[in-house]
Amino acid sequence: MNFDFSDDQQAIKRTAKDMLAERFKLEKVRELAEAGEYHEEAWTEMCELGWAGIFIDEEHGGQGLGLVELIILCEELGYALAPVPFLSNAAAGLALQTAGSDEQKQRWLPGIASGEARGALGLLRNGEAKLVPDAVGADVIVLASSEGAQVVEAASADIEPLDVIDTTRTYAAVRTDGGDALQGDGGDAPYRYATALAAELTGVAQRTMEMAVDYARERKQFDRPIGAYQGVSHRCAQMLLETEGARSTSYYAAWCGDAEPESLPLAASMAKAYASDAGWRVTSSALQVLGGIGFTWEHDLHFFLKRATVDGVLYGSASEHRDRVAELAGLSREAAPA
Repeated sequence: MNFDFSDDQQAIKRTAKDMLAERFKLEKVRELAEAGEYHEEAWTEMCELGWAGIFIDEEHGGQGLGLVELIILCEELGYALAPVPFLSNAAAGLALQTAGSDEQKQRWLPGIASGEARGALGLLRNGEAKLVPDAVGADVIVLASSEGAQVVEAASADIEPLDVIDTTRTYAAVRTDGGDALQGDGGDAPYRYATALAAELTGVAQRTMEMAVDYARERKQFDRPIGAYQGVSHRCAQMLLETEGARSTSYYAAWCGDAEPESLPLAASMAKAYASDAGWRVTSSALQVLGGIGFTWEHDLHFFLKRATVDGVLYGSASEHRDRVAELAGLSREAAPA
């Protein structure tokens, strides 16, 4: 059995890596983050490449590809820490494509696929979605809850911008008196956008691990690279283990979404729980490897750590997804036997 990407998927990954490396050098990410702005030219270019609608059916203006292709992009965007509204737009598109009526799809999906009518998605609890990425500037917002999901025009919602530690993305609280309900309970859309976010966290972990390893090779103490010392080398090895674990679970969930949808809920919650923990542990371990320089504002590591921190709770925290795994697997919350 071949577990590698297809030729087309490899081409998507190469194109994304090369394009994002050119557009989002770390000094550019810092400039945009400190200004609270997005790279609108890069976003336009992504839309022209068809990334915004990579998973949307061709009849609605997309490329008609799958969840695997989407998370290839999400991982590379996380690696680049790209300040663009890609993830939020994709999450709204996934919800509408999976659970929207024909009328809702015809109205919103073409704009989401082209990037001309940006979408956003938040989790609604007690009448409010408290952390909605890119709600400011969106045209349509999907609000999901355990009872179902609804779609609202952004102009009719109460949107309150939030100051969040992750300045590479905008966030807001959203309240609304009502909206146009999506069909049923939203299908498996929540698991699809959780998988996309797990892939983004994988990219963040990969980049910060590389930062730490490069520093451990170059920084010397007592005429030896610090990576030669067990305390540092063991930490770097653990970072690799957790990054690869996040990658494996994310891509397995994406494969389930395309080939074995009945397995997606369990696989996606496993991926999001693992990646949420790995995103925090890998970035914080990188901070320890870098030592004093890593704690300064001048070093770029803190932007990745802050993105990982917020991504860890976005669309369900690690503990919430672990509870879902236990529920789906039929496990009790009682203490496990020793």
